[in-house]
Amino acid sequence: MPKPTLAILLSRVRVEEKLLVKAFRDRGVTPVLEDDRKAVFHLDKRDWRRYAVVMDRSINQSRALCALRILNDWDVRTVNRFETVRVCGDKIETSSALVREGVPTLRCSVTFARDSALQAIEAMGYPVILKPAVGSWGRLLARINDRDAAEAVLEHKEVLGSYHHSIFYIQEYVAKPGRDIRAFVIGAETIAAIYRYSEHWITNTARGARAENCPVTPELRQICAAAAQAVGGGILAVDVLETEDGRLLVNEVNHTMEFRNSIRPTGVDIPGRMVEYVLGVAQQPHMAGRTNRQL
Repeated sequence: MPKPTLAILLSRVRVEEKLLVKAFRDRGVTPVLEDDRKAVFHLDKRDWRRYAVVMDRSINQSRALCALRILNDWDVRTVNRFETVRVCGDKIETSSALVREGVPTLRCSVTFARDSALQAIEAMGYPVILKPAVGSWGRLLARINDRDAAEAVLEHKEVLGSYHHSIFYIQEYVAKPGRDIRAFVIGAETIAAIYRYSEHWITNTARGARAENCPVTPELRQICAAAAQAVGGGILAVDVLETEDGRLLVNEVNHTMEFRNSIRPTGVDIPGRMVEYVLGVAQQPHMAGRTNRQL
């Protein structure tokens, strides 16, 4: 059987993309690297249909969404699909999807003005976490400990922020045991997980957190698979918090996640598993108007 023609849509070639290219080549496939800054989509030609599948690794959310919308309208298989990336790229959409599907998650409130945001914060009780609806790597998060801090941060966001900062996403604060969990879900399987340890309340590895292996228990496997299904499925990373009374709560679901720091502690060939999934999608029967859930 001839090898499929595959493309990786990317913004720059990071360590993760180099690992993915190697994993493809180890399986006899050389992917085409499509730089999202140079990509052209001729809507009347549908020329990207030459690819059996396009793997999205773009870190520019607007470019990724635009490209995936066009490709999926052309019935080009993509990993992940437009709907999944749209939901994961917006924390409000993610939280709404998790609640809709009954996945245990943190309490959150959404408001559109400073006074209503302050009211929602005080109803939830200090401390709370204030996040931009769109963002990554733990940037622009604020832990609000009292009314003075709430008034100051809300005013700054309202006056200085962009459109995204005029929508206030307020999340309950969970006292983590010095760590959180990041689990990797491919299709319907939770393949690996890490603990992210940090003395800071933000535990992103991009902010210096230490990664250690986390056993994938039946409970963790189930909640992460349910979270991935809620947002549309595909290749995803699910961030989970442990409460003081032992419950697991989904915090966020991430697409185009980084994984370089998770291979060694877990002992799992994460890029290899990702590539095998993409190759499997490339071999699926071509179906116009296919569902947005990737199983």
